[in-house]
Amino acid sequence: MPARLIDGKAIAERIQTETASEIARLKAEHNLTPGLAVILVGENPASVAYVSSKDKMCTRLGMHSLRLNLPASTTEGELLAKINDLNFDRTIHGILVQAPLPPHISEDVIFAGVDPTKDVDCFHPLNIGKLALGDDSGFFPCTPAGIQQLLIRSGVPIEGRHVVVLGRSRIVGRPVSLILSQKAKNANATVTVCHSRSANLAEICRSADILVAAIGVAHFVKAEMVREGAVVIDVGINRVEDKTAAKGYRLVGDVDFEPVSLKAGLITPVPGGVGPMTIAMLMHNTVRAAKLRHGIE
Repeated sequence: MPARLIDGKAIAERIQTETASEIARLKAEHNLTPGLAVILVGENPASVAYVSSKDKMCTRLGMHSLRLNLPASTTEGELLAKINDLNFDRTIHGILVQAPLPPHISEDVIFAGVDPTKDVDCFHPLNIGKLALGDDSGFFPCTPAGIQQLLIRSGVPIEGRHVVVLGRSRIVGRPVSLILSQKAKNANATVTVCHSRSANLAEICRSADILVAAIGVAHFVKAEMVREGAVVIDVGINRVEDKTAAKGYRLVGDVDFEPVSLKAGLITPVPGGVGPMTIAMLMHNTVRAAKLRHGIE
């Protein structure tokens, strides 16, 4: 029997509805409008599309949105100066610098330049450290937080389960392992982090109750790597050539979807699974940042 799909679009929509209600409350009771600033350096097509979708979502939810489009020739110092201005802007509660940045700019330097209380993407070293320590006064990174919400809102038990995370990036793999293994509600999982150098990779993956694929290789996870009835979360977004498609390519995940879906109990599609959750959690984090800034429960 094919796996049941985890509908990321539907779950993200529910979260956005909750966020819009909270924004309306903050406006009515506290005269507070949460504000998000997004900085785009250069004209990477994927980044331009992603930033546009964030801007539209802010407008839809009733949030203040500021978008800064800077040329690819922008220096590291000039970018830091823009960030510093936003750090002191009282109308802005969240700052997101869209990656990737041009090669002459250090992402580590830039992310460290954002006020940690406005770091709604959780790239600042302080917020990463808080996550590692289990200190919930910081922010959860958007995609890993979205994965946790997908599991919670799909009724998947996390506590005591074996989660295998395939990929160790600081954007998804490492933070989702920290989130799901925390001593906290909707966590307390036993987490194994695997990567391209892991021995007996297929065997480890088959031991997972929940398999999170974030390795960045199209169709890497095969059916023989998945236990019967396992929950499979596919984080990958890969372009593969498809001459029958309008754009000449189609998007696929890190999971070989069709055969894996015949073994898994639950599975996320690509697109329409994890992707919509990232923006939903970004908006959620921005509202939370505004509330923390003003001491509002």
